[in-house]
Amino acid sequence: MKMDKPGGISGESPLSWAVAENDRHVLAMVADAVKDRRLRLAYQPVVVAANPGRNGFHEGLMRVLDPTGRVIPAREFMGVVETQELGREIDCAALAMGLDALRRHADLRLSINMSARSIGWPRWMRILQNGLLAAPDIGERLILEITESSAMTVPEVVAGFMSDLRRKQISFALDGFGAGQTALRHFREFSFDILKIDAQFTRGIATDADNQVLMAAFLSIARQFDMVCVAQGVEQAEDAAWLAALGVDCLQGYYFAAPSVLPGWEVAAKAAL
Repeated sequence: MKMDKPGGISGESPLSWAVAENDRHVLAMVADAVKDRRLRLAYQPVVVAANPGRNGFHEGLMRVLDPTGRVIPAREFMGVVETQELGREIDCAALAMGLDALRRHADLRLSINMSARSIGWPRWMRILQNGLLAAPDIGERLILEITESSAMTVPEVVAGFMSDLRRKQISFALDGFGAGQTALRHFREFSFDILKIDAQFTRGIATDADNQVLMAAFLSIARQFDMVCVAQGVEQAEDAAWLAALGVDCLQGYYFAAPSVLPGWEVAAKAAL
């Protein structure tokens, strides 16, 4: 007889039971949010390091609203849903909202996150194709961000996918570089346009000699493969200044702005109505 509780005679440890129970709760919460359309994009600027008053582009970060309206960031659920079909639904929703924002705001350049597992997903591809038909320049203003860990699961598939969509002028960013296990030989196959350095290497970098050496190496890789280098997770003025002096192209983080579900251009558009 198997018992569905911690310490039951099934032999499942209390910790394993608690983790599994939390995962079930997260999956149910996200599934309800998808069904009830309680999904939003939160927009965060990626600023030009040499001129922080100028935005290079914005990133659209997925947010889920719980039944009370509380905003839940992707880090609290994507690890659980990414390998599930629900993860494909999240990617579809993010793409649809991002394409709609690009259609409504002609001067917006926007990056949208996706998992490599969504490549070839029929509904995701339909949303992309329909969105590109809405305006002739949307492809030029769309950046698709693929995490390092996701890209490495199927590198050959990712490379072919990128090659196909580049014909539509879409750009690609490798997200969270340094956090996964990228084989550097794949850089030649991928040809990412943007390299986003994981926040663990940027926080406190002004006084961290080890991360300073690593960041210089990452920037050298970006230069070699003709990629724009973005430092993520910038939260302090001294870190921003150090990264700009090194020659990093763009900076992203709470020092400049927190992600917002109601960015300035949406406020202006509503005020004009």
